[in-house]
Amino acid sequence: MRIVKKADERKKEIIRAARKLFQTRDYGSATMQTLMDELKIAKGTIYHYFASKEELLEAVVEDLIDERLRKKKKLTESSEFQELDALGKFRAFSTFDRLIEDNERILEELHGPGNTILHTRQTGRYITMLAPYYADVIREGCDQGLFNTDCPLECAEFLLAGIQFITDIGFFPWTGDQVARRVKAIPSLVEAQLGAPKGSFSFLSE
Repeated sequence: MRIVKKADERKKEIIRAARKLFQTRDYGSATMQTLMDELKIAKGTIYHYFASKEELLEAVVEDLIDERLRKKKKLTESSEFQELDALGKFRAFSTFDRLIEDNERILEELHGPGNTILHTRQTGRYITMLAPYYADVIREGCDQGLFNTDCPLECAEFLLAGIQFITDIGFFPWTGDQVARRVKAIPSLVEAQLGAPKGSFSFLSE
């Protein structure tokens, strides 16, 4: 008997399969036909949900972003995180982001010349969704007397967007020296933006 799956379930199944495919095979050599064969679905089925491989890649990237945000939310809700002061929470965010740098093969594809718009759009989406987590910590830091700003959300957006742009060679082919110089300066820039004590964000350049 043929099993008929709900539309959302089928779409998620295709995205999961594509994510696995893009993780294990070069994006250029991966094809929609490969996915059709693996999932045993008809051409009309996969193209009903995704008009092209590029559209499917964007759906995979969105899935990665949403998963990362769910993990970030889970971190912020943990009792260990709640017990930290604002600086401790920033350090926890920094450590957490380093630990979950996976799916590099997929994310590296965003640096390709044909994916500039996709890269920019998804980075903007990620920053927009991520900034409120940082804004909450900034507000808490202001209440604790560690930071001093009247614009917590805008500070978070400014810092996330700025750091992303000046260190991401996917936006521009920055040299290694340029990126290293900027990374070294990031702690001081964050401290100035937040009105934080000098040296309090030194862990960001570690």
